[in-house]
Amino acid sequence: MLWLRLEMSRRKLHGMLNGLDGMGMGLILHHKALGRVFEVRCLHIPVQDRTPFEGLVKLVEETVRLEHAISPKKPIYLVGDSFGGCLALAIAARNPSIDLVVILANPATSFGQSQLQPLLPVLEALPDELHFTIPYLLSFVMGDPMKMAMVNIDNKIPPRLQLEQLSGNLTALLPRLSTLIDIIPKGTLLWKLKLLKSAASYANSRLHAIRAEVLVLASGKDNMIPSREEGQRLVKSIRNCRVRHFKDNGHTLLMEEGINLLTVIKGTCTYRRSRRHDYISDFLPPSMWEFKTGFEQIIGLFRYACSSILYSTLEDGTIVKGLSGVPSKGPVLLVGYHMLMGFELYSLVEEFLREKNVLVRGVAHPELFMGSMESPTSEFSLPDWLKVFGAVPVTASSLYKLLATNSHALLYPGGSREALHYKGEEYKVIWPDQPEFVRMAARFGATIVPFGAIGEDDIVEYVLDYNDMMKIPFLNDYIRELTQKTIRVRDSGSGEVANDQLFLPGILPKVPGRMYYLFGKPIEIRGREEILMDKKNASELYFQIKSEVERSMAYLIKKREEDPYRNIFDRVTYRVLHSPSNEIPGFKP
Repeated sequence: MLWLRLEMSRRKLHGMLNGLDGMGMGLILHHKALGRVFEVRCLHIPVQDRTPFEGLVKLVEETVRLEHAISPKKPIYLVGDSFGGCLALAIAARNPSIDLVVILANPATSFGQSQLQPLLPVLEALPDELHFTIPYLLSFVMGDPMKMAMVNIDNKIPPRLQLEQLSGNLTALLPRLSTLIDIIPKGTLLWKLKLLKSAASYANSRLHAIRAEVLVLASGKDNMIPSREEGQRLVKSIRNCRVRHFKDNGHTLLMEEGINLLTVIKGTCTYRRSRRHDYISDFLPPSMWEFKTGFEQIIGLFRYACSSILYSTLEDGTIVKGLSGVPSKGPVLLVGYHMLMGFELYSLVEEFLREKNVLVRGVAHPELFMGSMESPTSEFSLPDWLKVFGAVPVTASSLYKLLATNSHALLYPGGSREALHYKGEEYKVIWPDQPEFVRMAARFGATIVPFGAIGEDDIVEYVLDYNDMMKIPFLNDYIRELTQKTIRVRDSGSGEVANDQLFLPGILPKVPGRMYYLFGKPIEIRGREEILMDKKNASELYFQIKSEVERSMAYLIKKREEDPYRNIFDRVTYRVLHSPSNEIPGFKP
C-alpha cells in the first residue's frame, strides 16, 4: 500500500498499500513520476509476518492520523492495489473526518468470487515438493505477461528491435517468477489467502461509512477477481466513488504497459491541494510521456490522416507558416471558430507545445467535468486526456484565473452550438450578441488573437444533425432528456448561440483532406483598458474580432485549393520519399 501526502510544493502520496506479494511491486513503474509531485511511502509486509488484518489497519491508521495532525488541511492519498484496496477502504471507513483520497487498483473486495477460492484446499493438500509450480500457475491468473513485458519498449524503433526487446523482457520474467517461491512459501501463501478473505469481509461490511473521495481502477481481463463488475458495485455502494475501466488489462494493472498512475490522477481531476479541486492552481503540466502518448497513440491515426498545417500573421500583416506571429508571453486569449465536434482542438494544442513550448488551456463545456457524464463502465478516454492537457470549465471564474496567471487561454464564443452545428452551417460563425470576453481581456491587458480553422468538410460527411435525429422515435426522447439535464452555459438572451443541444452528430469518414489554421494579427489591448471598459467600444472590438475570424476562414477556403498536398495520397507519397517525421509543406501564403 502506498500513502501519499501533499505539501505546499509536493503532496504526500501517503501510502502504497500492496497486494498479495506484500512487497509493493505495483509501485516500481510509478515511483519516479509520483515522486515529482508527492512524498511517496510504501507499506512493506515481511514474508514471515502474521499480523492479522485489523492489526495492519491499526498500523497504517496510526501513521495516517499522525500525518493528518501535522497538516490537517492537506489531503492524504491512499493507493491500494488488490489486498491493499481492502486496507485503504477499511482506513477510510474508520476515519471519516480525515480528508482522504483513496485510489483502488483492482481491489480484492470481490475475493468471494475469486478464482483463488478453490485454490485453498488444493494448496493445503499439495506436497511441498510440488510447491515450485504455484508461482507459474499464479502468473496466468494475476497478470498478462505480454503487457508486463511490453513496458518501456519504444514503439518508434524498427519491429525487429521491438521483438528483440520483447523477447528479452519475457525471458527476464521467468527467473523472477521462480523467486516468488522464496518470497511466498507455501505457509505464507496460505496465510495471505486467508488474510485476503478476512480483509474483503471487513472492508465490505463498512462501505457505508466511507466519506473519502474514491477512485476505482478496474481491469477488464482480470483473471484473479471480477474487477470490472466490482468497480460497478463499489460505485453504487460508496457515496463519493468514481471508476475508470481498463478493458485490455489484467490483475497486475499497475505493472502493465501503457498505465501511468499519475496521468490517471491528473485526468480524473483527483489531484488537489485542499478540500476542493481547483482547475487552475491544481493543474500539473503534461509530461513528455503524456505528450507522446496523447498525440501519437490516443489521436495518432486522426493526426496522421489530417496532417494539419498552421499559419499566423505578423505585426506588419504578413502571413507566415508556423506560429511565429502569436505572442509567446501571456496573457494571450485565442478566440476562434469551433469546428464540428471540436476536430481542430488537438492539432492546435499539439503545435503550440511542439513549436512554442506553450500549453494552450481550452475552456470547455461544464458537462465534461460533471459526474453526470460518467457511468459505472467509464473508461479512461479522450475526455480525461483533455483534462490532462489543461481543459477547464467555461466559466467567468476560469477565464479570470487563466488570464490572471498569464496563461494562453483558448476560447470558443460559439461553444457547443458551433461545434454541434446543423447541416449547411459549415464555417458559419455563431457567436452571442454580447461581447462576453472583451472586457475580461481588457482587465488584464491580454493580447487577443483571432483565428479561423477549416477542414471538417474534407474529413467527414455530415449525415445526421439535430433536426434529423429529432425525427427518429425514441432517439428524440433521449436527446430531450439529455438536454433537460444539461447545464446551460448561456441564457436565452445570448441569441442563437444559446440554442445549444447536446447530441452526437451522425458522420461518415471521407478520404481525408487536410485541416488548416490561420491566426490573425494580434490585437494588443494593453494601454487601452479604460477605453474598452466602455460597452460601446468593447462591442466594436468584439465584432472586429468576429469579422477577422470569418475573414481567416474565407482566406483558408480559397488558398487550400493551391495546396499540392491537400489529398492524403499525395501526403503519403511525400512521406515515402522523405523522412516520415518531416513536416509536409502546404500552400504558399
